[in-house]
Amino acid sequence: MQGKPSKVSVDLSAYPDLVVVYLGFRVSTWRGLIAMLGIGKGLAMIRRDKPDGLLADEPIIYSLRHVGMRQYWRDFDSLETFTRSEPHKTWWVQFSKDPKGSGFWHEAYRKSGGMEAIYIGMPTPIGFASFAAARRPEGPFLSSRDRLAA
Repeated sequence: MQGKPSKVSVDLSAYPDLVVVYLGFRVSTWRGLIAMLGIGKGLAMIRRDKPDGLLADEPIIYSLRHVGMRQYWRDFDSLETFTRSEPHKTWWVQFSKDPKGSGFWHEAYRKSGGMEAIYIGMPTPIGFASFAAARRPEGPFLSSRDRLAA
């Protein structure tokens, strides 16, 4: 007979500005599959040379055509610095111009308050988009920082 499972919680008081980000990449065509394989190289580099502020990241498989990860960042500034640096910056510009038969999304949650999301090329709504009204990411709603403040 097995004993009771142990219960463990965490003390997040050392991380007052913690940001949790869920990311997803969904393949819709063969070109998308090739694009997904290319992203794998960049993700391996991120895991090997962890950017400043990235506390942890975990791969997630949503389905055979839909993969992603969950990341924990020390604070939003660290996350933003990473997204505006290489290789992420170039990947984002290229993906925004041509998603190559794939879709991408992220949702960010700040411990100090605020949530935001963006969805590009997703064939069906997911996450917040499955119940909240759509809004174009432009003007005062263009950046993740702006959406978190809204």
